Amino acid sequence: MLISESSLRTFTQNIFLAMGCSNEHAELAADVLLLSDLRGIDSHGVARLIGYVRLWENKRINAIPNITIVHETPTTATVDGDAGLGLVVAPFAMQLAIKKAEKYGSGWVSVRNSNHFGIAGYHTLMAVEKDMIGYAMTNASPLVAPTFSNERLLGTNPICYAFPAGKYPPVVVDMATSAAANGKLEIAQRLGKQVPEGWIQDAAGNYTTDPHALKSGGSLLPLGSDRDHGSHKGFGLSATVDILSAVLSGANYGPWVPPFVAFLDPPANPVGLGIGHFVGAMRVDGFRPVDEFKAHMDNWVSRFKSASTVHPDQKVIIPGEPELEAQLDRKQNGIPLVDAVVNDLNGLADKFGIKRL
Repeated sequence: MLISESSLRTFTQNIFLAMGCSNEHAELAADVLLLSDLRGIDSHGVARLIGYVRLWENKRINAIPNITIVHETPTTATVDGDAGLGLVVAPFAMQLAIKKAEKYGSGWVSVRNSNHFGIAGYHTLMAVEKDMIGYAMTNASPLVAPTFSNERLLGTNPICYAFPAGKYPPVVVDMATSAAANGKLEIAQRLGKQVPEGWIQDAAGNYTTDPHALKSGGSLLPLGSDRDHGSHKGFGLSATVDILSAVLSGANYGPWVPPFVAFLDPPANPVGLGIGHFVGAMRVDGFRPVDEFKAHMDNWVSRFKSASTVHPDQKVIIPGEPELEAQLDRKQNGIPLVDAVVNDLNGLADKFGIKRL
């Protein structure tokens, strides 16, 4: 099913309003989810909406949070999200980081007591709009086993950098530190497809292509899949995200991070509050004039786009390029939603008494 951006945006805002969010927060939360769908990251868009509603119903999401700064220096801060939507809490933190960067050159904010914050790229692009380099990461529910382990101790723990350019779009490096994001498994489940080898292992530590393997004790693998292919590097990146997002902020880390799904209870012995994020903004002109930087970013992009390739029908893909192509297409032609997601969304519409898709 194809649905226009405006229709899906209105629908999503109405769901958040029905949860009790303010108009401002409903618009912001919908904006974060819609950007994900527009950029082709279907795993983190409106398909997640039912998950937020279920967590709210189980009193694990506060629709009217009092987001506060609990620790602060001129260039750093720690924010408590009051169990609010990460879709609202993380932009608050990034705005704070940007304000600090505007005055001091850079700003760094850790966040505790939050929830799933959508795509990391949304938050970094906020900094790019101000001619800054954006940085965002979050820890997540433990689904990933460290190298050599079959115990789920880390989340998919995405990390994102975004760099402004001149005539070219921003370079946006937005990736999970696991071999694949959990949302990719959810997409495979909806489509009834297997996943590539190297994404998941079963409870015994053997590779499997079954997207349902997590339900029987399996785990996602770190970026690199195994030690021979660099999974220790993926593990290291994921550990960095976990420490900066949670150990630094006072959120839960490692196996204590609460699950995104409502039918699983959070760990009984939490070591912190909610899940954690870490965001940052750096003024480009703190290092060199913005125009010079953007000119050289354009040169960088141009040189990599012109690189020779192994096969004539291939091209070097600049980070963020496929997402932008999807965004341009979907703004014009509509956002595709699979039947399973449409059914979930219409179920929410019926629950709250709003117009179906």
